[in-house]
Amino acid sequence: MENVQIREVIVELLVRIEQDSGFSHLLIDHEIKSKNIPPKDEALMTEIVYGTIQRKLTLDYYLEGFVNTKKTLKPWVRMLLRMSVYQMHFLDRIPAHAIIHEAVEIAKHRGHKGIASFVNGVLRNMQRKGVPDLEAIEGQAERLAVETSHPEWLVKRWINMYGYDITSGMCRANLERKLLSIRVQPLKITRQAAMDELRELGFETRMSDFSSQGIIVGRGNILRSRLFNEGYVTIQDQSSMLVTEMLHVEPGMTVLDACSAPGGKVTHTAEKMQNEGSIFAYDLHAKKAQQIQEKAAALDLTIINAKAGDARKLQQKHEKESFDRILIDAPCTGFGVIRGKPDIKYNKKEDDIARLASIQTDILNHVAPLLKKGGLLIYSTCTVDKTENDGVTETFLEQHPDFALDSTFFDQLPSVIQQSPDCSEFGLQLFPQTFSTDGFFLTRIKRV
Repeated sequence: MENVQIREVIVELLVRIEQDSGFSHLLIDHEIKSKNIPPKDEALMTEIVYGTIQRKLTLDYYLEGFVNTKKTLKPWVRMLLRMSVYQMHFLDRIPAHAIIHEAVEIAKHRGHKGIASFVNGVLRNMQRKGVPDLEAIEGQAERLAVETSHPEWLVKRWINMYGYDITSGMCRANLERKLLSIRVQPLKITRQAAMDELRELGFETRMSDFSSQGIIVGRGNILRSRLFNEGYVTIQDQSSMLVTEMLHVEPGMTVLDACSAPGGKVTHTAEKMQNEGSIFAYDLHAKKAQQIQEKAAALDLTIINAKAGDARKLQQKHEKESFDRILIDAPCTGFGVIRGKPDIKYNKKEDDIARLASIQTDILNHVAPLLKKGGLLIYSTCTVDKTENDGVTETFLEQHPDFALDSTFFDQLPSVIQQSPDCSEFGLQLFPQTFSTDGFFLTRIKRV
């Protein structure tokens, strides 16, 4: 594919992501498959799309000094400028003159000579004068927000919760590529055997400290490996693996996963149970429930029964005190996975936090009675907001005297985590910068 062609596809994709509030990782994957993007162009396309989205607010700040703020730009023109500035300022392997030339060619093709001249003028002016100095921004929170391209309200909220240093670490980590981790299917292969095979193929690997099944992959495309394609390993973040490790399941148990999609935790749970017992997995959408079942089949796991179901109505399907273990990986704002889904930080509003916390509380209140006395319940989210995590947990415990935080939870965390400062009074809050995982909260509650 010609350079101009691939960049025109990128412009279209960026506009669609912003206008439709679509998830970038899903749209990128669809575009690569539907337009038959050659493998050599996949990496560049992914890098420019993710980078432009991740740095959007920074790029807009840079452009302010070169574009008349009163001038109304068509969405594709603004995206073309953003992605061009991203390449000029954050990528060093593409010469500026080539970036500008390709941007002008796209402007000619999509617009007219006047737009092409405008794009050429803005980019050449920026090339000549350089971008504005971010140090000129006086407010600490505003400067961090612009520098790391996070909404200012979100930065201020995190500073109020955790202080400037942790917030700065989160924001900067969200701009970096996180470590890729995979989980072996231990009924099919040992972790050591999987690592040996991957190393022979040129992969860089090391053991995860979070899970006995986890492997960190430093270099190599795991999607093209035999182990992945034949169901010997599955991709899963370390923080997500930790959830099942802390659920402490045993073979023969009856387990409920109330909010199961996309299925990483429930398949891990089935592996921990040695594929013996019974797991009921629910998701609000039938299509996602089907995907969970397909993932289980790919891993040769037969004890998972995945169906569509609202977690707030599961008492209609199951008797009280039916389950030995319950997992509630609740729907949340997703502020812990911004690194992999950068569009989240622009699409979520502060009002969403209270709305989701209410849903999380409803789910906990409804599902908890399904747990047997002496049983364990894990509550987890992929967010870093205290309202959704500590707040929901505290509210639930205040309203349910027959449930309590499991006193052994903190002592049973991996030693590497016990030595970190990420534990709160109500659970473990992982930050993305601490172990290069997703930002994640989990706690374990026992029915007494």
